[in-house]
Amino acid sequence: MDIKTENVKIRSQDVVVDAYLALPSGEGQYPAVVVVQEIFGVNEHIRDVTRRIAQEGYVAIAPAIYQRQAPGFEVGYTPEDLEIGKKYKAQTQADELLSDIQGAVDYLKGLPEAQDGGYGCIGFCFGGHVTYLAATLDDITAAASFYGAGIATMTPGGGDPTLTRTKDITGTIYCFFGLEDASIPVEQVNQIETELRKYNIPHRIFRYEGADHGFFCDQRSSYNAEAAQDAWQKVLFLFKEAL
Repeated sequence: MDIKTENVKIRSQDVVVDAYLALPSGEGQYPAVVVVQEIFGVNEHIRDVTRRIAQEGYVAIAPAIYQRQAPGFEVGYTPEDLEIGKKYKAQTQADELLSDIQGAVDYLKGLPEAQDGGYGCIGFCFGGHVTYLAATLDDITAAASFYGAGIATMTPGGGDPTLTRTKDITGTIYCFFGLEDASIPVEQVNQIETELRKYNIPHRIFRYEGADHGFFCDQRSSYNAEAAQDAWQKVLFLFKEAL
């Protein structure tokens, strides 16, 4: 599907946030998805994912969730880049992140190309954690959380772990984990699944043998093509069924 892209600005609670927008170029209305970055910013990988989603027939937008800490931030995947990204991650607050995602949804609501109804959210790395948070927003009916570390142990800015918000999830959530990911022990994955079952949240948990953190990103050394391709099909199924 032919698409068009542009850089736009959205309104969050206290700041104007830069965002990357991709949408089908044909006439009509399409379901819409928010794409949440890794700690490395809205870089080429995140823009590529946003375009791929648009090519599947969705309006997709990737807000810069480090807008308050570092406007325009984007880096690659060197050890130095990782340390910078972690520093900015440590400065984020859950309520601000939720405001950014809601701001992106509200922007989508104003686009004539975006259809009314539920909205999707997909995020990777830190964005996977933020997507678990975002799944508690009323407008998010389909969430795809990729290897979100810390869901069971912390929340951005401090307070009870994000896992304690599981009861507030409003739609369907799929969670994707690599079993070689040292940052997310299997015990934590099991905790997440236990909570989702406890509160009867529509969900699926996918555990990939031999896959490490970042397995979906083809620009990282941990890229696992087989796991990434399988996960992509699962995401497309989720969005087709829930949006």
